[in-house]
Amino acid sequence: MVRLWIVLGVVAAVFYIYSVVDCALFDRSRVRGLPKPIWLLVIILFPIIGGILWFLIGRGRRHTQNALRTVAPDDDPAFLKRLASDRDQEERIRRLEQELAELDGDGGENDQTGRRDA
Repeated sequence: MVRLWIVLGVVAAVFYIYSVVDCALFDRSRVRGLPKPIWLLVIILFPIIGGILWFLIGRGRRHTQNALRTVAPDDDPAFLKRLASDRDQEERIRRLEQELAELDGDGGENDQTGRRDA
């Protein structure tokens, strides 16, 4: 019987420590019910009951269906801005390639050395 009480005491201590650390390190924006400092106080004052309440009520879920809402590309301003930026960059590259082609096409037929500054 003594061994059972020792094992239960160790399990309770581990659960208490895990509850306090989990509550202390948990993201503040996902805490439900009470503010985070109050949850810590509840867990410290009522170790087993507070830990159970923390895991059942206070600890928010990772993802909800509302948070995973998909947005169509034509409704996403960041996507549209990136498209405009890509279009501008492609236009700039096209103009630079055209200028390089014009520079390569001018003069250079009579130049045997390949120097253009002479």
